[in-house]
This record gives sequence, structure tokens and C-alpha cells, in this order.
Amino acid sequence: MEQQKLPNATLILVFGIISIVTCCCYGIIGLIFGIIGLILANKATNLYALDPSIYEGYNNVKLGRTLSIIGIILNILVVIFFIWIISIIGWDALQNEELMRERMEDYFQNLQ
Repeated sequence: MEQQKLPNATLILVFGIISIVTCCCYGIIGLIFGIIGLILANKATNLYALDPSIYEGYNNVKLGRTLSIIGIILNILVVIFFIWIISIIGWDALQNEELMRERMEDYFQNLQ
């Protein structure tokens, strides 16, 4: 019997990579790709567990799952960082470079 490729194995790997690469996009885009990649990886893993002898490409699924988890963690950290920055300088300062610089200097002077 010829082995068939696990459904979405390559897509899972691509989504895992995208979730890491896009973590600098405010954490939202990468978080979405990471979660979708993890869901697809769990479905593919369950399918593979039913009969491993008929499927190939499980290594892509495992690697994509790992990358998706790493991407989710990185993106959550980026979201937390941006929430922290907004709580320090305020939403209005994000649009005004001078105000942002002023508030950041005040914050770091208060730390010393």
C-alpha cells in the first residue's frame, strides 16, 4: 500500500514559520497563524495516530506544531510588551514622537 501525505502537513509547517516571523507585527497576526497551525497540527496528529502506516509527512506536522507553539509564546510576549508600553506612555503618545520621548524619559528617570 502506498503511503499518502498527511493533510495540511506542509501548511502546518508554513503556519508555524509565519507565526514566528510575524511576531513583530504587534503580536496579533502571528498569534492567529500560530493558533491555526496548532489546531491543524492536533487534527493531523490525531489522524496519524489512528493508522501511522498509511501516512507520511508526520515530521512536518511535529516541526510545524513546535514552531506554532514557539510562535504563540513569542506573540503573547509581544502583545504583553505592547500593552505595557501603552500603559506607560499612553495611547496618545504613540502618534506623537516628541510626547513619546518625553514620557519615556520621565518613566526612566523615575526608575532611578
